[in-house]
Amino acid sequence: MMIEFEKYHGAGNDFILVDNRSGQFKNWSNALIKQLCDRHFGIGADGLILLEEHPDLDYRMVYFNSDGNESTMCGNGGRCLAHFAKALGIIETAGSFEAIDGIHAVEFRDGLVRLGMNHVDDIDFLEDTVILNTGSPHVVTMADNVDMLDVQEAGERIRYSDTFKEEGINVNFVEQQNDVFNVRTYERGVEAETLSCGTGVTAVAIAMHAMGRTVKQLVDIITPGGELQVEFEKTESGYGNIHLIGPAMPVFKGTIVCKP
Repeated sequence: MMIEFEKYHGAGNDFILVDNRSGQFKNWSNALIKQLCDRHFGIGADGLILLEEHPDLDYRMVYFNSDGNESTMCGNGGRCLAHFAKALGIIETAGSFEAIDGIHAVEFRDGLVRLGMNHVDDIDFLEDTVILNTGSPHVVTMADNVDMLDVQEAGERIRYSDTFKEEGINVNFVEQQNDVFNVRTYERGVEAETLSCGTGVTAVAIAMHAMGRTVKQLVDIITPGGELQVEFEKTESGYGNIHLIGPAMPVFKGTIVCKP
């Protein structure tokens, strides 16, 4: 099977993108996706995303983690796929698509991609830890000197704890620097730290506001892969009008031949 693809990254969170409107990516298996995402034996990426036809919207997003499994919403991947759709001529300055968690709007403004995220109504607090779902489930926990933290060890300890090991959870470690938040994320499905996580920084921004650590509703986030912003409005039931804002960058395109 010959697969045409384009490689993208959003603040260091990298993806293999495939235009699957013609059905070129078929008879896929978890093993094939895992191979393509492998950084030694494949293209290398945190995940693989299919752009597919949608009967009413501009397109459909189907996301797989690098372990080969179809997963929940990916914010940076959604921004990268929007840029890909624009390059393909599917959308121009704005559009809408369906992902596993519902419908998302996207807009291009000032060279950045603004991705609409779903409302967040359920937030659980436990001391300096917040648990919430921003399209994917996240733990947000405060940390000192986050740059020196062993994210692999600390992330695995929470992700595989008795509370979360059955379905898994993403783990975000946050250090506050005035009104800017330094974030490192351990992602389930990748089972390692990624350079940034879109649903993760969205979770962090909302959690920091809910904890009273910022009053801003446009929050600056620094990740190892770059800077992102999250904009939102506080509502009676939680948080709405949420946007993940940041760059989406094409890296290269190519063709790979592999067995399905």
